[in-house]
Amino acid sequence: MAEVKEFTLPDLGEGLTEAEVVRWLVEVGEVVAVDQPVVEVETAKAMVEVPCPYGGVVTARYGAEGEELAVGAPLLTVAVGADASAPAAAEGSGSGGADGVVAEADRADAAEDGGAGETSGAVLVGYGTGAPPARRRRVRPTPVPAAAAGQVNGVASGYGRHAVTPEVPVRAEAAEPAPGPVPVISPLVRRLARQNGVELRTLAGSGPDGLILRADVERAIGAAGAPAAAAEPSAAAASAPAADAGEVRIPLRGLRGVVADKMSRSRREIPEATCWVDVDATELLAARRAMNAAGGPDAPKISLLALLARICTAALARYPELNARVDTEAREIVRLERVHVGFAAQTDRGLVVPVVRDAHARSAESLSEELGRLTGAARDGSLTPGELTGSTFTLNNYGVFGVDGSTPIINHPEAAMLGVGRIVPKPWVYEGELAVRQVTQLSLTFDHRVCDGGVAGGFLRYVADCVEQPAMLLRGV
Repeated sequence: MAEVKEFTLPDLGEGLTEAEVVRWLVEVGEVVAVDQPVVEVETAKAMVEVPCPYGGVVTARYGAEGEELAVGAPLLTVAVGADASAPAAAEGSGSGGADGVVAEADRADAAEDGGAGETSGAVLVGYGTGAPPARRRRVRPTPVPAAAAGQVNGVASGYGRHAVTPEVPVRAEAAEPAPGPVPVISPLVRRLARQNGVELRTLAGSGPDGLILRADVERAIGAAGAPAAAAEPSAAAASAPAADAGEVRIPLRGLRGVVADKMSRSRREIPEATCWVDVDATELLAARRAMNAAGGPDAPKISLLALLARICTAALARYPELNARVDTEAREIVRLERVHVGFAAQTDRGLVVPVVRDAHARSAESLSEELGRLTGAARDGSLTPGELTGSTFTLNNYGVFGVDGSTPIINHPEAAMLGVGRIVPKPWVYEGELAVRQVTQLSLTFDHRVCDGGVAGGFLRYVADCVEQPAMLLRGV
């Protein structure tokens, strides 16, 4: 006998408690292999394909696309065992036979593809366990015989209000609702029927294989004398509070919700202060051009952000008070030996902060290469949760938006963030004479619990001096 096992949403990263279903990769009735990705979810940190630790036949899916699920909530159920490739249960065999029986050829393919009965045993953290995805096959139900009208097979259909049940044809000849799964996929159709008191089991679907469509439910509503108005707008109007005309409400969830929570926590917990200084960046730009010219036309270019990151790591070596966090429960300042530099990156999904690990041990060329890789991954949404956590200091180049200054909010639980404005030509006194120089503004927001203004000012002044005279970095080489 096949055993139905439930697979729940695993812990996908540090501190994550929920994820949004973006796209299902398998259908109910498909054979899946151990560690095969079954759903793509979006956390507050990254897009993740979640692998299933069981091999067998998918009998139910939980959560519609766009719905948020909590960690530990059911994702899907899988029929595992020697008979897993045949989802028909044996209960109906004594009363006219069960439909949905899988052909012997499909049994063989299911055993080959699914590895029924196997389990992963690996700890799932959102990345998969390296097993190559197997071919997927849909288990197609056979036509319902006339003698078995009103009967359905015994496929386990899940046990949650968000479960998506198999596409099994149901006929309307039976006067009483038949037990078993209902042949409807769309949660909107289910909601429409539920809100208007329509029993789905009594309907004959007009879709493929008897699938119940929205039009079928609306016809049943009209036949019963119920209003045929669409239920979705009315349901939304009933659940939403009264709003002024033209008001748009945007849910704070997913990445936007996590950013809101984190920024609110930062402002609530951290007594921050900001200091800033205008800096002549002409020499830094000249140094960058010289470094890239020396590397040749085929050598990778060193970015300005990489040079700024290298300056910050040198400054943190001099002022380690800012490479720290505060343990509020223990009332302790925790200074960190390693420097993991986060940098703010604006993407289509919103603001993310990829992390360059061990930035203090990297050269400018290595920093540039890693920054480029992480930026590309951020734009295409392929960053892993591990690449978005653990920063100890953040660099924010808001100059790319064409602005001169800002007062950054600290990336909790860090102790400081350096902001860099746009670099523009301005009149500047250089060597006693008025000249046009490339000027930018640097702003440092710091946690006043870890240090006082003297340390913060010393850090910012050292960074500014290195920007104006890059040769200062040679003292630490």
